[in-house]
Amino acid sequence: MSTALIAGGGSGGHLIPALNIAAALRDTERRVVLIGAERGLEAERLPKKDYPYHLLPSEPIYRKQWWKNWKWPALAMRLIRGVDRILAEEKPSLVIGTGGYAAGPVVWRAAQKGIPTAILEQDALPGLTTRWLAKRVRNVYLGQPEIEAHLAVGRHTKVFVTGCPIVPPDRSLKDRAHGLLGLDRSVPTVLITGGGQGSLALNKVVASWLQKRSVLDLQVIWATGHKSHSEFAHLHAPPRVHVVSFLDPIAPAYAAADIAVTRSGMMTISELCAWGVPALLVPLPTAAADHQTRNAEVMARAGAAIHVAQSDLTVERLDREVTELVGNRARRDQLATVARGRARPGATAEIVALLEALEAAG
Repeated sequence: MSTALIAGGGSGGHLIPALNIAAALRDTERRVVLIGAERGLEAERLPKKDYPYHLLPSEPIYRKQWWKNWKWPALAMRLIRGVDRILAEEKPSLVIGTGGYAAGPVVWRAAQKGIPTAILEQDALPGLTTRWLAKRVRNVYLGQPEIEAHLAVGRHTKVFVTGCPIVPPDRSLKDRAHGLLGLDRSVPTVLITGGGQGSLALNKVVASWLQKRSVLDLQVIWATGHKSHSEFAHLHAPPRVHVVSFLDPIAPAYAAADIAVTRSGMMTISELCAWGVPALLVPLPTAAADHQTRNAEVMARAGAAIHVAQSDLTVERLDREVTELVGNRARRDQLATVARGRARPGATAEIVALLEALEAAG
C-alpha cells in the first residue's frame, strides 16, 4: 500500500482541506499520514482523528516586526531534521501541502528528494509559502481562477483550477435541517460564524445587535468559537437564538440558512457557494497579506456576496444589511445564483484524481 503525506494546518482553512483530501485518498486504498505544527489547531484536532500524524516544531513568522524571528535559524535546523526523519520513516509516494507552517518545509524537502509533490492555494492572493513552492512542485491546485495571474511557477509545474476541497452539499438535508437544529421552517434563518476559531470582534457586534432588537423576526444560528463562547452563551435563547461554540458538522446550518454573516476564508466561501447561501462577508483584517479582504473583494465584484470591512461593521450596519437581505427575496436569489455559478463541489474528487495521476507519473 502506497503512502500519501498531507502537510498543512495552523488554522481551519488549512486543516479542513487536508482532512477532506485525506478522507478521499484513503478511499483509494492508500495509507494517509498528516503533518502539522505543534502550535497549530491540528495539535488539538488530529489526536481525535483516525490518521497517523506527526507534529513539527514551529514559531510565528513576524512579517513587520522581523527582529522577533530570532528563534528561526535554530528552529529551521530542527525542522529540516524532523522532516527528513519523517520522509525516511514514512517513505511517501506522494506529498501535498495545504498551507500553514508545516507545509513549506515538508513539501520543499520532498521535492528536493524527487518525490511527486503538489500544493493547494485557495485564496485570491497567493501566500508566501505558495509563491516559494510554486516553482518547485509538480502540481499547483487553485481554489479560484483569479489566483493564477499572481503566481509564477516552475518550467515543469502544472497549474489546475480545481476549487477548494470541500465536502459536497447533501441536498437531502434541505428537508431535514430545520428539524435537526430545532428551527422553524417558516421563520428566516441567519447563520453567523467567525470561522473555526471564532471572531471576538464579530461576536461583540452580533451580541449588541441581538440585545438591541426588541422583537426578533428571524432566527439566528451563531457559532462563537470555543475561546469566547462563555462570554456570549447567556444570549442563547431558543427557539429564536441558538448560540453554540462550534458547528460540526456545519452542513445542516448551511442547508437551513437563508443568509450568512461570516469571515471570508476561502473554505468558508467555497462552502457558501456550493450551498448557494447569500452571504455578508466580513474579512479578518489581520489575516496574512490581508488575503481575506482580497477574497471578499473578488466575490463582491462577481456579484456573489456582499463585502463589509470589519471597521465598517457597526450594529446599525449589520442590522441594515441583514434586514434588507431577509426582506428582498430577489436580491437573495441573485446572490445565490452567482455564488452557485462559482461553486466547484466536486473539487475534492478532482484533486484526488490529479494526485493519482501525479503519483503514477512518478
